Amino acid sequence: MASNNGNAATLDTPPAKRSWLHKNRIKMAPWLFLAPGLIFFFIYVIAPIFESIWISFYAWDGLGPKEWVGMGNYVELMDDDRFYTSLVNNVWWLVLYMLAVPAGLGIALFLNQTVTGIRIYKSLFFFPFVISQVVVGLIFTWFYNPDFGIVGIVWNFFGATPPAILADEDLVTFGIILAGLWPQIAYCMILYLTGLNNVSPDQVEAGRLDNAKGWKMLWYIILPQLKPATFIAVVVTVIGALRSFDLIAIMTQGGPYGSSNVLAYYMFETALSEYGFRYGYGSAIATVLFLIMLVYISFFLWRMYQDEKG
Repeated sequence: MASNNGNAATLDTPPAKRSWLHKNRIKMAPWLFLAPGLIFFFIYVIAPIFESIWISFYAWDGLGPKEWVGMGNYVELMDDDRFYTSLVNNVWWLVLYMLAVPAGLGIALFLNQTVTGIRIYKSLFFFPFVISQVVVGLIFTWFYNPDFGIVGIVWNFFGATPPAILADEDLVTFGIILAGLWPQIAYCMILYLTGLNNVSPDQVEAGRLDNAKGWKMLWYIILPQLKPATFIAVVVTVIGALRSFDLIAIMTQGGPYGSSNVLAYYMFETALSEYGFRYGYGSAIATVLFLIMLVYISFFLWRMYQDEKG
């Protein structure tokens, strides 16, 4: 009864005398639920970004006192051949990794059928996504082995000398990118399969009545409805290409002679490996990588906003 009386007293309180929190409780409810996630996001994502940028202006081994060098680390990057090699490799990763998007769409369209055994085919195409990048790296390391790998077996079958892909400075980056595309295509396929489940059957039927078939149906009816899935696939693929690390660490450790390095691995090698302990220089590399990623993601967000606005 006391509790009911208290509630009744609150309801009887004139609006002018109610607290600000009571009057805005509906508006505040979503923020209260989001607060824990936002706090952790700030502590573990936003704050480290700014801290890394700040450290990039120092020469620091991670243990001793910091020495302010201003833009010195960035000036040194301009004359660092290994940095340019890593940057060029990242561009190759970015360009070739985008093949995962149309490949994922094509496989999703193939699997989006009602035929006998389609679930088995879906599970086979889905398999690369659920296994670890470490396992992917090991599989392709064996695959490329010229002595007992599939590449060696095929070349020997035709009487040719198999290439040592992971030991060739001209081929190693493309070999690792191919290994990375295997699970990335599977991820894009999953996104597009989800998007195809949300395609409006009424629009498809209307297109058929207008004699839209094949490419016309795909281009004018299906793809416009897959824009959200395409946006997510592109953004995730760009981020995956720019922060590529796992496969390089497993398959080549940046070799041979640093020819397969990318910015993420070169940053680790400079700042944290036994050859590095240059936290300031590593942070400068990380800052450059972050700015490249920020430019690409901002561009895609702007394009998506323009499409929604139009």
